[in-house]
Amino acid sequence: MVNITYDDSGSIKLPEDDTVVYSPGDIAWVLTSTALVWMMIPGLGFFYSGLLRRKNALTMIYLSMMTLAMVSFQWFFWGFSLTFSDGASSFIGDLQHFGLKGVLEKPSIGSTKIPSIVFCVFQLMFAAITYVLSYIQLKLSHADDLADIYRPMIAIGAFAERAHLGPIIVFVFIWSTLVYDPIACWTWNANGWSFVLGGLDFAGGTPVHVSSGTAALAISIYLGKRRGYGTEALAYKPHNTTYVVLGTVMLWFGWFGFNGGSALAANLRAAQACIVTNLAASVGGLTWMFWDFRIERKWSAVGFCSGAIAGLVAITPGSGYVGAPAAVLFGFLAGTLCNFATQLKFLAGYDDALDIFASHAVGGIVGNLLTALFAQHSVAGFDGFTDIPGGWLDHNYIQLGYQVADSVAGVGYSFVVTTGILWAMHYIPGLRLRVSEETEILGLDEVDMGEFAYDYVGMEPELKPAAGFTSPEPGMQERDLEQHYTAEGKGSRNSH
Repeated sequence: MVNITYDDSGSIKLPEDDTVVYSPGDIAWVLTSTALVWMMIPGLGFFYSGLLRRKNALTMIYLSMMTLAMVSFQWFFWGFSLTFSDGASSFIGDLQHFGLKGVLEKPSIGSTKIPSIVFCVFQLMFAAITYVLSYIQLKLSHADDLADIYRPMIAIGAFAERAHLGPIIVFVFIWSTLVYDPIACWTWNANGWSFVLGGLDFAGGTPVHVSSGTAALAISIYLGKRRGYGTEALAYKPHNTTYVVLGTVMLWFGWFGFNGGSALAANLRAAQACIVTNLAASVGGLTWMFWDFRIERKWSAVGFCSGAIAGLVAITPGSGYVGAPAAVLFGFLAGTLCNFATQLKFLAGYDDALDIFASHAVGGIVGNLLTALFAQHSVAGFDGFTDIPGGWLDHNYIQLGYQVADSVAGVGYSFVVTTGILWAMHYIPGLRLRVSEETEILGLDEVDMGEFAYDYVGMEPELKPAAGFTSPEPGMQERDLEQHYTAEGKGSRNSH
């Protein structure tokens, strides 16, 4: 039986240490925030599913949940220990908590106000959402061209997935161990080099957004340009904009737990984090939408959603350190710089279909640097005990150097190690991620899953030039498509 007692107010106490008192309200808030962040994971799946063509829509929703499951196992196995063990080095932890050994009622390394088991499950959600960002990009970076989604005037690319589902399961476990865990350790563990240096990252600017955005860049370069990349004939619109909006709603909603829960207590600092989170998202969405309106003279729902997410990304590292006026600037600069950063891929010649690098890596870096400028000692102290020197507003000018060092380290480490993982798997039989051109044409829903998001698949644009097929009529049901392919002398679709 666990050795705890309760005082007259219902707070939990440890008999061996009278100074440790857990408020049920703090525990309830962090567990609620855990559930909110959990909702972000399928939300991201719906967001990206809506951006795809129908033939790949189910794969994205599946991938978000598969990643959550694998990361949950990895976090139990050794992920939490490698990130938050007490005996960690400046770079990575040890196996003190292997299999969650000793993770229960003791005060957490993140805050003595909550037990370690509560902190563990909360941090699990951060790990999972990071991997979903990276690995959904692995599926999408060479899928249907989505550049026009973030910049409505651009419509280029191909309509195909180019990464098998099976090897991604292995990839998730390896990447989480070699990339996320070390970066999260050096950022949030009290022994981590960035933490000791004085870096400020309230809720994951570098561990979550910079690492996943940079991993997406590495993945894009590894997979190469898509089939038909750059041809105007392959222009299209998102297959389900409602999914895009729904996904954004779930992400925005969950981000209150993502940032507000990072206070690790139900206090004024948590409330302040929620205020600035909502404000940055609002300004970011409006800013991106206005920038796009100047070109198309259309009010783009997808553009607004993209900007809102950029604002959420940017405010993440500073949400527990900056005031509401600064949040307006976070949102405006994120909506502007991330919007224009979508053009980097054309300048550098890489093929990042969902602009994950532009939205998350660039957005995370923008947030890190702005935190150096606008972090305030007074705002951090809203919880009654946090004491930081602040940023430039408090005349702590060296803080910018700390934030630059953390950002550069995150970009460099994530890119190099992710590239190494990809190429190592490339030469292991059964783990190569690239798929054949025929698989690209049919889509991963058909080839790797054999299931579909809907009872039909729109394949007409892809099959016109492929292998002598004539186009099926628009709107054909699955049974009619089967008859069409059989009549063409190609056998059923399942035979491919």
